Amino acid sequence: MGAGSGPPAIWDLAIIGAGAAGLTCAIYAGRGRLRTVVLEKMMPGGQVALNDLIENYPGFADGISGLELAQEMAKQAARFGAEIQTAEVHSIEIERPFRILTSGEAYQAKAVLIATGCSPRRLGVPGEKEYYTRGVSYCATCDGPLFAGKSLLIVGGGNTAIDDALYLANLAADVTVVHRRDKLRADLILQERAFANPKIDFLWSHVVTEIKGNESAEAVTVRHVETGEAQEVATGGVFIAIGEIPQTGFLPEQVHKDDSGYVLAKDTFETTVPGIFVAGDVRAGAYRQIAAAVGEGVMAYRNIWNYLEVQK
Repeated sequence: MGAGSGPPAIWDLAIIGAGAAGLTCAIYAGRGRLRTVVLEKMMPGGQVALNDLIENYPGFADGISGLELAQEMAKQAARFGAEIQTAEVHSIEIERPFRILTSGEAYQAKAVLIATGCSPRRLGVPGEKEYYTRGVSYCATCDGPLFAGKSLLIVGGGNTAIDDALYLANLAADVTVVHRRDKLRADLILQERAFANPKIDFLWSHVVTEIKGNESAEAVTVRHVETGEAQEVATGGVFIAIGEIPQTGFLPEQVHKDDSGYVLAKDTFETTVPGIFVAGDVRAGAYRQIAAAVGEGVMAYRNIWNYLEVQK
């Protein structure tokens, strides 16, 4: 399983997704001299790279930006020999060796790690699709500076929504959080910071039913979940943070998933197809934190190594 001088015809390990779990596994696999390719359809880092400030990852007392942490992980994986390539995977053929099909080419590998993570959940209301990139965003840290000085809306009540509200409050004239419940689900420390911020307000027990505008989004229609009363709220931008959808549409039916689309796995992180493993946010039951994904990447590597040893 030693590394060769050029791309092998058959890789020891193909990792699909370059988030925290995938890159960590790539670091360990490279150090273990597995011929490893990482396939990522966008930039390395996944959801990690979208965080403005990460405060709860060990080793960074003052925090670190998600983009910087992702870049360092990618450089570390490359340093140990993992090859990171930009490619969107469309399907996997489960004959041995596995064939991973992309729009560009096919990759063959003795083992596969699914580490594709999740994508933002959509509201599914009129105007959302039409105004995406024109006042509707799913990434505050990516697009926030474009909305400086404006009154903004954030839809959601979890950690991402409140973290986004705190970040945008530094840029915006004011921020209103629209939440379908009468209390937040975010960690208490985030709630305390948001409640103490004079630029952040809350519209409780409301849901967004439509996004309106002309050249860009200018208002939303919201409805009270109990009374049904509707009202229009003017805004300079809408940031949606209502959860995530696992990226598993490319997987063959032999890889079993739960009702929400998350990949089912054994304690060894192996899926229902021997030789295909899963780690990170896309795994059913995962604790969706960066440190947890890193740990899963390590444990998946150990079991992938054992699997490959048995296959010799």
